[in-house]
Amino acid sequence: MQNVKSFEITKQLVMQAYQKVKANRGSGGIDGVSIDEFDENLKDNLYKIWNRMSSGSYIPPPVKLVEIPKPDGGVRPLGIPTVGDRIAQMVVVLTLEPQLDPLFHEDSYGYRRNKFAHQAINKARQMCWKHDWVLDMDISKFFDTIDHELLMKAVRKHTNCPWILLYIQRWLTVPYEKSDGTRIERDKGVPQGSAIGPLLANLFLHYAFDEWMKRNHPNVPFERYADDTICHCNSLSEAQLLMKDVQVRFKQCKLELNESKTKIVYCKDSNRKLNYEVISFDFLGYTFRPRGASTRQGKLFTSFLPAISNKAKQRIGDRMRE
Repeated sequence: MQNVKSFEITKQLVMQAYQKVKANRGSGGIDGVSIDEFDENLKDNLYKIWNRMSSGSYIPPPVKLVEIPKPDGGVRPLGIPTVGDRIAQMVVVLTLEPQLDPLFHEDSYGYRRNKFAHQAINKARQMCWKHDWVLDMDISKFFDTIDHELLMKAVRKHTNCPWILLYIQRWLTVPYEKSDGTRIERDKGVPQGSAIGPLLANLFLHYAFDEWMKRNHPNVPFERYADDTICHCNSLSEAQLLMKDVQVRFKQCKLELNESKTKIVYCKDSNRKLNYEVISFDFLGYTFRPRGASTRQGKLFTSFLPAISNKAKQRIGDRMRE
């Protein structure tokens, strides 16, 4: 009997995926197997992943659910796949990412090669000097509410590769497993903590927001880091209109703005004299607000600048105490 594989996936690709996952480290999933323990029987473990993926018989195990306390109360659900499953996901990421990344918006900074949070912060600083107003957007439970049907529509737009479509569909619906062994079925969302989640999230927002902005608000610059987004407007009325339009757009995409956290901000400085109650926002661990500055000649003035946020300071202090 011939050993014919259903899908052409090279062993070299699986090895490359393993090296990426190993470099990222991370804890074990529901099987409790760490990277170091996976390495103890590396050859056989990688062969099993390659063999099952190539034959179409790879079934992802449940995702370990860890609930991380949020600074403002509540918890953030973090889904941690097993080491083997992260490697399988990385096989798809390494295949799909080179096709998708060149299409993404230049001011989309999250989870991309050669794109960093500090680039987004620096660009936001420059844009706040040029534009008086900011729409600081917060998407309510973004990773947990991504619509699977819309996401798969976006994936199919860029690939018809059968094994990529098959495995992404399986990863989207694999259940969470809690510490007591109970399982939670999933019909929407992408687990935070998965290897493929960031790429899928970026693809979803590429169509739900970035491309929509290019068509409908081409003169409004923005910076986006995953679902953390700020938009720069020239007037309060422009910012208010944009917020209404985004709410409608997100409803179409089965997303929702968190109204308690989404706000319009006035970038107050020495030249901006308007009285407006909201004059600061947080972005990627930095608080942007009016701050004292000086010219090269030593003349003092007020500029709109970022500095480390109190929340970020608190996190660093807590980590150091631990």
